[in-house]
Amino acid sequence: MKAIQFSEVGGPEVLRTVDVEQPTPGAGEVRVRVAASAFNAADNGMRAGFLPIPVVLPHVPGYDVSGTVDALGSGVDGLAVGDAVIGFLPMERDGGAAEYVIAPAEALVHAPTSIPLEDAAALPSVALTAWQALVDDGGLEAGQRLLVVGAGGVVGKYAVQLAKQWGVHVIATASPRSADAVRAAGADEVVDHTTTDLVDAVTGPVDVLLNLAPIEPEEFTRLVTLVRDGGVVVSTTAWMAAPDDATRGVRSAVVFVLPNRDRLARLAAMVDDGSLHVEVTRRIPLDALPALHAEASTGRIAGKVVVLPA
Repeated sequence: MKAIQFSEVGGPEVLRTVDVEQPTPGAGEVRVRVAASAFNAADNGMRAGFLPIPVVLPHVPGYDVSGTVDALGSGVDGLAVGDAVIGFLPMERDGGAAEYVIAPAEALVHAPTSIPLEDAAALPSVALTAWQALVDDGGLEAGQRLLVVGAGGVVGKYAVQLAKQWGVHVIATASPRSADAVRAAGADEVVDHTTTDLVDAVTGPVDVLLNLAPIEPEEFTRLVTLVRDGGVVVSTTAWMAAPDDATRGVRSAVVFVLPNRDRLARLAAMVDDGSLHVEVTRRIPLDALPALHAEASTGRIAGKVVVLPA
């Protein structure tokens, strides 16, 4: 089968298109014929060697995947050959930038049926990140106020959509380029961070501050003043600690996404009931993945890109 893999860490040039043997599922595993994988910034970090995920080389990237169950190992229940599935695969194992991938059965759920199977690869880890940030780390509850800094990105728009589903008042920052999309996701207030001082624009304290943007530490600390006493600061910027304010009981947390099968199944159901929109901005062939990594190495990839093996 065809796959993209790297045998050493380094620049995008270490990615190679290779022919490898089709894998066989073991106990508790499923072989998936890949419809698509999704590119994430962490794929770039793992390939470059600065994200400390203990991958075994050679490694196939692409831990978000959609496809069709092709073969079952022993002891697998709840899935059958021919089922359309999505999954957030263990990041240290081979991913979906290939024609087939082996996945632990517990990493897979039935795919949403209301969107193309290829596009469903764009859902798992980013939507799980948003949910984890808001609920597990932020403790967000109905009736509260949420401030999302950097809401124009993919995780930000999922966070806005989820918070609105849960009855939360959402204030979001966005550039003019993404402001309309953030409003469409459901934000109650959108602040143009390119022209407006956020501390002046937010007129009342928020219960949770979710930062998704690469802001300066001094500015991040300044934004903590917007959080009520006893509130929470959550951030996905793993390279920088999230500030807190112990004198006011404001705690902080940095998110590193964790798998959650039940939650992923609920997210898929939300796509099918129309309450969650899956964003796909580009679809590229497998052979174009090294060029995408090269693009990511020079700057942030806008939107969500899915990678098609066919």
